[in-house]
Amino acid sequence: MRILVFSDSHGSTKCIRDALYLHKDASAVIHLGDGERDLNSFDDLLEGKRVIQVCGNCDFASLLPANEIVTLASTRIFCTHGHTELVKHGTQTLYSKARCLGAHIALYGHTHESVTDYCDGLYVMNPGSAKYGEYGAIDITPSGIMLLKMNL
Repeated sequence: MRILVFSDSHGSTKCIRDALYLHKDASAVIHLGDGERDLNSFDDLLEGKRVIQVCGNCDFASLLPANEIVTLASTRIFCTHGHTELVKHGTQTLYSKARCLGAHIALYGHTHESVTDYCDGLYVMNPGSAKYGEYGAIDITPSGIMLLKMNL
């Protein structure tokens, strides 16, 4: 299963559009906030895909949750923008919260800096800023989990 991960698009949809065209086989799309409406114009490219979204600190008057835990391909994924976990000051709170929720993968944005990490059984990804052509992909296979940093 391939999952595309976006964050911090801030109204710029080119990266999202190009990535959706490039990865038509993706089963799910996750947007981690600060651009919650940026997926709205891609209904045709999102058809048949599971879409998960959380709100960011710039998604004013959002009705989206601040955090979401989802299970895809038997893998628990903690999704957050990261501002409520204070990720600009470190990732300790993020890691702790993800572990308490029994997550296998923790996804966050907010810092606009792409990150992939693995620590004591927890995979962690920040896809960077879609506004600047950065996004992530997660491959979940019987052989394991792979986090991929992507650029357009």
